[in-house]
Amino acid sequence: MRVIIVEGKTDKQRLLQILDEPVEIVCTYGTLGLDKLEELIANYSDDEVCVLLDADDAGDKARRLFKQEFPNVRHLYTHRMYREVATTPLSVLARILEGAYFAVKIPDAEELF
Repeated sequence: MRVIIVEGKTDKQRLLQILDEPVEIVCTYGTLGLDKLEELIANYSDDEVCVLLDADDAGDKARRLFKQEFPNVRHLYTHRMYREVATTPLSVLARILEGAYFAVKIPDAEELF
């Protein structure tokens, strides 16, 4: 199974708008301690896991924890100019996901932002 870990439900909703394949999207709800990370590792250790976090201090801290404790995950990055996954235009998110070989739907012009 393919899994994408994001910080919040708004991030999840944005990805669901453009993903065109079955993917489990897991929310950390902004806080990611060692206990929560160990639970994620236990639940998804046999799956293809990607992490798409905000380009801010909290996201950077969570990424470091993932790299230390769960080194096999693939890290996807939004651009720093957008800061958050939730505020990244759908067209940009689609390109990020395509770069990780996810099937995506091309958003309509009115859905691009």
